[in-house]
Order: sequence, then C-alpha cells, then structure tokens
Amino acid sequence: MHRRARRSVRHLKTISSFHTFIMKVLFPAVWIGGFGFGTLSLWRGTAELIRGGVPPPEMKWIFLCIWLLGTGFLLWGCVGLKKVRMDSTNLYISNYLRELVVPFSNVSDVTEDGWVNIHPITIQFKTPTDFGQRIKFMPKSRVFALSDSHPIVSELRGRITAGRV
Repeated sequence: MHRRARRSVRHLKTISSFHTFIMKVLFPAVWIGGFGFGTLSLWRGTAELIRGGVPPPEMKWIFLCIWLLGTGFLLWGCVGLKKVRMDSTNLYISNYLRELVVPFSNVSDVTEDGWVNIHPITIQFKTPTDFGQRIKFMPKSRVFALSDSHPIVSELRGRITAGRV
C-alpha cells in the first residue's frame, strides 16, 4: 500500500488588524497631503475663508504647527506599523514589501500601549532583525475593550515562556 507524501501546511494566524494598511499607508498619506496642501494654500495666500475674506496671519502659524505635530505623530505612531502573523513556532512580520520569519525564541518581551487609540503592541527581540530591535503592530479591534489588555498579548507571552522551557 502506498502512502502519499503529505505536504507540510502551516496554519498561520493573522494577529494584526486588517486596518493596518489603512493606518500605515492611506491615512498618513491623505492627512499629511491634505493638511499640507491647506497649510501651503494659507502661506501662499491662495486660501480664503468661507466668507471670502483673507485669513488672519496667525492662522498660518497655527496651521503650520498643527500640520507639523500631526505629521510627526503619524510618522511615529502609524507609518512603522507591521502586519503580523504567527504559527506555533514563528512570527511572520511584514511591512507589505517583504516578510521576515522570526522564531519565538528570539522574542524577549511583548507590551501594549493602551493610551494610544489603536492600542499598538510592541514586540522586543533579543537580537536585531531586519526591521530592528522591536516592531509595533495594531491588534485586531475588540468591542467594549477599554481597560483590559488585548488577549493576544498574553498569548504571545505564553509562546515566549513555552519557548524558554
């Protein structure tokens, strides 16, 4: 009796939100571009208020400061987000151009920032990867989850602990 060779199929679980691409690429591009265009229009004198009047000069500085702060926040908090999947032994981390495979044995810590709206989760590595010593990802959304930690944090910590034993 012949047995067919079974192909090894890994079950990959996506742990990052499907909104990651929107928050990483689309939202920053639209906000930075749109607000930047509006700010540039104010500075060039081509923007007029709804009533048809010229805006006060202070408004130029206010818009410039808001645009710079918003751009900095988006670059810090959103552009660096990664798409993350996992199986029983590895993390599969993507920046939408390439994907890295990182074993759980290289993960040193997992933390969550509950103060930021998207609740980013940071994964620290023991040794640097091509994406750096740590990566951030946006976990899947939960309804009515205001104060408690996302369940994927404890699941990842459990995988780290299991890898050390």
